[in-house]
Amino acid sequence: MSRITPELVLHAYTQGMFPMAESGEARDVFWVDPERRGILPLDAFHVSRKLRRLVRREPFRITVNTAFRQVIRCCANGEGERSSTWINATIMELYTALHAKGYAHSIECWEGEDLVGGLYGVALGAAFFGESMFHRRRDASKVALVHLVARLRFGGFTLLDSQFVTPHLRQFGAVEVPREEYQGLLREAVSSSADFFALPLSVSGERVVQLSTQTS
Repeated sequence: MSRITPELVLHAYTQGMFPMAESGEARDVFWVDPERRGILPLDAFHVSRKLRRLVRREPFRITVNTAFRQVIRCCANGEGERSSTWINATIMELYTALHAKGYAHSIECWEGEDLVGGLYGVALGAAFFGESMFHRRRDASKVALVHLVARLRFGGFTLLDSQFVTPHLRQFGAVEVPREEYQGLLREAVSSSADFFALPLSVSGERVVQLSTQTS
């Protein structure tokens, strides 16, 4: 197959498609365009009371875009939510390039100097396409997700794409929508503007909970 470039990946996102590999060892990458798309509605994001208390306690140091390569490598190693992975060397190369171009972002959770959880995805307009997450400490990826949603809501994002709905994501309010409905949400989001960096890193855990759960 022809070489997939970072620019082609960005164009594919605007058309509702994303790349995957059969496994971490696979050489090829293929395009996915699900008939029913998973999204996390930003105005109906659900955070359990237990998780709210945890985020308020600020158990981890949260950073943005300081360890993108480490995050994607940990996700590729299948740490946390899965025992297998769809992230191969080509995917890692593509998204690392997108990070260098300012499109792919990571949120990291630290204990001291140890990276214990995080996630990464791609921002286009007012859409954020969540790719993968991992944890080495209990609930670290959940904390990263709450921080992501707070950042997206504060920055004016309107679409959080989760690709598929898993039991893990369903607890946060993830739903499936038909392809046609998703395409409408996508067109509106990518033609709008948002700021991934509008929320200061110094924001408190209490404020993160408020931002991620307040109703509009």
